[in-house]
Amino acid sequence: MGKKEKKEKKDKSSKKTSSKQVTREDIEKIDNYEKRLPAVLPFARPLAPKKLNKKILKTVKKASKQKHVRRGVKEVVKALRKGDKGLVVIAGDISPPDVISHLPVLCEDNTVPYLFIPSKEDLGSAGATKRPTSCIMIVPGGGKSNKKNSGDSEEYKENYDEVVKEISVL
Repeated sequence: MGKKEKKEKKDKSSKKTSSKQVTREDIEKIDNYEKRLPAVLPFARPLAPKKLNKKILKTVKKASKQKHVRRGVKEVVKALRKGDKGLVVIAGDISPPDVISHLPVLCEDNTVPYLFIPSKEDLGSAGATKRPTSCIMIVPGGGKSNKKNSGDSEEYKENYDEVVKEISVL
């Protein structure tokens, strides 16, 4: 058995396990909503209900594919100060809370809708990063958009509009 054959076997086995892990993670996300609520900060209001949380994470995932996402406190604050309009999604389980406590005030000053979700891990994985993310700003039309993906961007914008309407009700 040569080295190439061993590498091919490893590649095949790693692909099989990664697909199993994705399904487990999806199942855990659904089950963990109630488990993650006790860790949420007291000022994390408005907090997304379970269905809206799922819809927001899907929207963030689609927006990150289109590269219409600003990740992290620094980038979000910079975008808000520049006057970018969009949707700010903040994780409610950040420690220390001072890291994100100023974001709701900034969003209200700039009339940008914002919402808290219970988990920074879920937000990070939806935003196409391996690290947990404290906040994300979806900026529709911002970033590098390709004309090839116009069908995908229309679908994500429909989801984005639905989420913004539901947030305005909260």
